[in-house]
Amino acid sequence: MTKEMTAFVTEKTRDLMAAPSCCPEAKAAAQAWLDAVGTDREQAETKKYLAELAADVTPIDGLIAFASSAAGAAHFGEAAAKGLLAHAQQIKAAGAKYCDCPACTAALAILERKAELL
Repeated sequence: MTKEMTAFVTEKTRDLMAAPSCCPEAKAAAQAWLDAVGTDREQAETKKYLAELAADVTPIDGLIAFASSAAGAAHFGEAAAKGLLAHAQQIKAAGAKYCDCPACTAALAILERKAELL
């Protein structure tokens, strides 16, 4: 991995970890990747990290389903879930395929460069 690519992924990884919407599993995989950079474990951790990111990015239809569910209302609060649902429907209408929260945005930025990481 080039220095530029390492710097890019490190920056996006820090963005991911700082996002309130980042799940604990992604945070752990991100930290494991950061800890492995420059070591003989880097390639293996990169593969694990990319797999975790791919599993965690929320498709827009999944976001809409969750925001419109009782579980979504319980998680976010009813008013916030309605606002999230409206936002998700709006970005879907504009062509979005995935959630645009900070965690998903950072994960997608890394995944878009997957071929350069492997």
